[in-house]
Amino acid sequence: MDMPDIRSLVPHSGAMVLLDRVVSVDTDTLCAEVEIRPDSLFCGTSGVGGWVGIEYMAQAIAAHAGHTARLRGEPVKIGFLLGSRRYQCERSVFTVGSKLRVHVACLLMAENGLGSFECRIDDQDGIAATASVSVFSPADVDKFLTGGME
Repeated sequence: MDMPDIRSLVPHSGAMVLLDRVVSVDTDTLCAEVEIRPDSLFCGTSGVGGWVGIEYMAQAIAAHAGHTARLRGEPVKIGFLLGSRRYQCERSVFTVGSKLRVHVACLLMAENGLGSFECRIDDQDGIAATASVSVFSPADVDKFLTGGME
């Protein structure tokens, strides 16, 4: 199966698309890959700070939501990272040259748009980071942003 272009699945553009490619995807999970390069966004002299891992996870969740929307014939839309529980990162820096695999698994997606995902980042040395991430994807984003939701 050909994997969809990550840029077609996330509501980001340009340099704000932090992930490089989709490795695998199904109804409940997605695995994406990112290689840390000297020109990667947020890259310092030795690499990308471990704190960026939560955004890698959030973008993998967004890609999963985008894939799900495309399967239903709907457009990709923005969602919101509500928070994370237990973000545990074993690396202070994702070093230049590292290839990360970002795994997300949907635990819950309620009809009101609230969702929960179990997330993990692997690198060449094993598990680099883990977290439970909560998201919100309202049915009508514009209405939500203008306060029109009840």
